[in-house]
Amino acid sequence: MGLVYSDITLSNPVKPELQPLKTKCLADSGSTYLVLPQHIATQLQLTVLETREATTADGSSHTVPYAGPVRINFENRNCFVGALIMGDEVLLGAVPMEDMDLIVLPKLLKLSVNPASPNIARGHVKFVKE
Repeated sequence: MGLVYSDITLSNPVKPELQPLKTKCLADSGSTYLVLPQHIATQLQLTVLETREATTADGSSHTVPYAGPVRINFENRNCFVGALIMGDEVLLGAVPMEDMDLIVLPKLLKLSVNPASPNIARGHVKFVKE
């Protein structure tokens, strides 16, 4: 399987006067978080909330800023998440992909809404009897 890139729109829901930012991202289901380069976090005027530890593909650990909130739009889906600020490209990890009910189509090298729920995101929660 090759790398899967897709177009998403990012915005800061706390500052609706800022223009949303359309950008290309690497869809990586093996990663956890949304990752943003510093220049995009600056454009979105994100607030650093805390510091988190991130392990990169080479096995090294890095202490990096965790900022937010960030609104992500993809096709007819959206979610609100925090983002690790590091690296040189936008990376869409498993947490926001699961939240928006997105899937990676490896043969097509494409990010897509889940065809089993094309109109609205679906997720799983524990059933509690009333």
